[in-house]
Amino acid sequence: MLAVRLASCKRPVAEAAQSMSSTTASDVYCPLWRRLMALLYDLLAVVAIVMVVGYVCQRVTGGTLVTTDGHAHIAWWYQPLQALVVSAYFLASWLRGGQTLGMRPWRIRVTNADGQRISAVQAIVRLVVAAAPMLLLGLAPVIGARGATWAVLVAWIAWFGFAAADSRKRALHDVAAGTELRRIA
Repeated sequence: MLAVRLASCKRPVAEAAQSMSSTTASDVYCPLWRRLMALLYDLLAVVAIVMVVGYVCQRVTGGTLVTTDGHAHIAWWYQPLQALVVSAYFLASWLRGGQTLGMRPWRIRVTNADGQRISAVQAIVRLVVAAAPMLLLGLAPVIGARGATWAVLVAWIAWFGFAAADSRKRALHDVAAGTELRRIA
């Protein structure tokens, strides 16, 4: 009787070990569509963060954060503050548990090539390279707001389109930082 129980206990362990050894790259690495859905969820979180920071800044400045006299004028420190707060959200999420709010429901995590947590340097490089297309918004005075927005969109398509061709499904910022997105079982 005891021998039968031990044999039945070993069977699920052996089956689990066999299934783990037979995993393929498509089982481990995050497909592009899942990454983009997580990014869409994160967009909602970023909009909420920006709204809260904007509200707090309006309250602190007594409503003079944005002034108008024919054209809107925003305080010089406001946009860098927003960028800093949004960057802190991503960095803290990646360094704390490897997941942003958008990555959690899609069961993906950012890791290094060995599947371990990423370092602070990797997180910063990943953030800077992922946000680099935003610099194209500086072209707005030359090519207009619509042209600059399209330039950013095309750059991000190239950034994330790289994941469609990469064997480990890494976007350009993942390649630069030495990171990858993995599915969580």
